[in-house]
This record gives sequence, structure tokens and C-alpha cells, in this order.
Amino acid sequence: MSSLPDTTHDPHRQSWVASANTLDTDFPIQNLPFGVFQRHQSQPRIGVAIGKHIVDLSICIQHNILDDLPELVKAACLATNLNQLMALGQPAIKTLRHQLSQLLEISTTPPEQQILVPMADVKMLLPVQIGNYTDFYASINHATNVGKLFRPDQPLLSNYKHIPIAYHGRASSIVVSDTPIYRPQGQQHPAASEKLPGFGPSQRLDYEGEVGLFIGQGNPLGQPIAIDHAEDHLFGLCLVNDWSARDIQAWEYQPLGPFLGKSFATSLSPWVVTLDALVPFRCPSFERPVDDPQPLPYLKMADDLTGIKLTVEVWLRSAQMLQENIPPIHLSQASFAQLYWTAAQMITHHTSNGCNLQPGDLLASGTISGTTSDTWGSLLEITHQGKKPIQLPTGEQRFFLADGDEISLRGYCEAPGYKKIGFGECRGQVLSAVTK
Repeated sequence: MSSLPDTTHDPHRQSWVASANTLDTDFPIQNLPFGVFQRHQSQPRIGVAIGKHIVDLSICIQHNILDDLPELVKAACLATNLNQLMALGQPAIKTLRHQLSQLLEISTTPPEQQILVPMADVKMLLPVQIGNYTDFYASINHATNVGKLFRPDQPLLSNYKHIPIAYHGRASSIVVSDTPIYRPQGQQHPAASEKLPGFGPSQRLDYEGEVGLFIGQGNPLGQPIAIDHAEDHLFGLCLVNDWSARDIQAWEYQPLGPFLGKSFATSLSPWVVTLDALVPFRCPSFERPVDDPQPLPYLKMADDLTGIKLTVEVWLRSAQMLQENIPPIHLSQASFAQLYWTAAQMITHHTSNGCNLQPGDLLASGTISGTTSDTWGSLLEITHQGKKPIQLPTGEQRFFLADGDEISLRGYCEAPGYKKIGFGECRGQVLSAVTK
């Protein structure tokens, strides 16, 4: 559940790390997201982003720089992924974040031991060993937009306003930002003159701008998580691009839903912003129209500040634009706060049948879209299912993604009286299909 801002959220708080004090940084001292990095082929390490640097938690623990931490937290900081740390729960994470904030605060003397690593010198890795991945469909605007393309008379199915819709995705093909995305191959609907389906590289490759929710402490099998305790099980948020092959998806999705049109790749941003860092950006959840059904009792929360003021932007750059050093074009920006279903409702519904969530499980929001074309989170919506092209500054057009195209997601939170914080970047470039 949401709590009140404290000294770590003070907008005037600054760091002795100079790059954390600039206006354009995603990672001021008020943020301190967690990730996993590798330097010079060494063992992966847990780090915390601060400006253009990373705090190496292994060095901090080995040299007793964070000596007041509980032993379990120290041990988790020495791991090669965030799972062990996530499993300790929010009180432990809050304690660690507060000690890091004090360590990096401008009035604190920097430690003699070098604890900072330049971001430019490292390779970022997946922050978590992801055992399970569930993708929701929580944006009513996206669901309506897509529904209109296929069912103009009934865009939303009858269950949408009663139940958070989701499907179980493929955890093994989740990749960190900057991992190349190979165009998938698959069966596609028979052409107008053909009786049999075709097989080959997808011609309708798309992106989906989403937000990821990482589970911290899980729940035992058979024991649902009550709605008012759902956020106690949430570690933090990241950005997600759920790449989608629309032509493969259209042929396969009935009657059991997404499969090969989704499972070839899902990209994540490398930094996980903790729920504690997001406290100043809590807001009321989506206001349902008065004639919409109210959530069933197990999905109704006592606290209304269940939304998060998080903006997700999508940018596109073609191979020609990259070659000619032309900046990417801005495709859209949408608000996580406008989702029909909240993070807490997703967690509670996921466990309502007794399903056990585990530390490091990933829940994604589904495509986040607003009510206007500049807030739509996929090309399927923006191009009206490939009928209205996007014009690029090079003279190129895009209905769906071409080989060499690069999609970048960026996210940030801002609210009056608080320091803006960012999520970094979730980026992937499309490569041609591997055919054999």
C-alpha cells in the first residue's frame, strides 16, 4: 500500500556524485533503482544507478561500507541477480535504499574505497532470473482500439470490465535492452488466392509499450493475496516491449490466445525502480464511468491512491536514420495511471485461484494507450492495422517494423514538488529472420 514521502524523496537532496544532480538525469539520488551489471567478463554484480554511475554493492559489502544492514540483506547484495534481495520483502529493500541514500548524500564523505563504476564501462544484464511471465491486457483504450479493428460492433468482450485479462508468456525469451530482435517466422493466414496457410518471416512485426511489475515476496500455493496487501508483494517496476508478430498472432490466437506471435522476444529495461522510490508519484486509479460495473469485492481496494504517475514514451529510428545520424521520431506517450486495472488488482486476481507467485516473477501491464493517436502504444493502432503509414524524415514509410528499425521506450515519473525520476531505456533493433 502507498506510504508517505520521506527524506529520501526530498527534491532538494543532492549527491556527491555530480552527474546525479543534473536536470536531465534519469537517476538522481531520489531514485536509486536496482540492476545487474558485468564488467570485463567478470561475475555479474548487483548495482544501483546514480547519475552516470553504478554503485557496486559487492564492494560496499566486502569493505563494510554498508555495515549496519541485516546479514540477510548483505548476503543478498552479493548475489548475481536480484531474486534473493526481492524475496526479503519491502521493509528490507527500504532499509537498503535509505542507507544508500545516506551514503550518496552530498554532505557524506565519499568512502576511500572506489564504489562507483561508470555506466559506459559495463554490460547490463537481465536483473532477475524470471521463472514466470504473465502479460495483462489492462488498458481499456488499447483493448477498445484493437477490438474496433476486428469487432467494430462489439470492441470489448463482455468480461473485460469484470476481470483483469491476461495470458501466460514465455520467460525464456525475455531479454535485456539492446539485445537484437530477430524477425520471427511462422504460419500466417492463407492469402486470398490460396487454400493453405503460408509460412515465412512475419510481415507485420510490431512493438507494444508496456510496464513490468516484478514480484518480491511470493505467496504459498493455494493462498490468495488479499487486495489490500497486494502491493506488499511488489518489488518494483521496469519498462517492457512485448514484440508482436501480428500476422502470426491473427492466424493462431483462436481459440487459446497468443503463442508464437509473442514468444519470440520480450525486451526489458535493465533498471528496476522500487515501489519505495515511487511514493511521491502515487495518484488515484483510473476513474471508471458511472455506468461501468464496480469491481467485485475481492478486487476493490480501501486505498484509492493505487495509480502511479508514470509516462511511457515510444521512439522509432530506421536503419537509414541511424546511418545518417538522424534522431529518432516520437511515436507516442501514454500514462500508466490510465490503466483500467491497477497493479494491485493484477496481483490479487492472478493469485485468486491459489496460484503461487514467486520472487522475480514478471507481470506486464499490456500495451498502454490513451484516447488519442499520439498516446497509442502500438503500430497496430497508430497505422490502423497497416492502412495508414507513418512518415519518416528520410522519406520512408512504416506500416509495421522493417529490418534495421530500432524501437526505444523511455519512462519517467514527475509530480509537483518532487524530483523527476526516470526508468532508463528499453531498446531493441530488428534484425532479419534466420532462415535455414
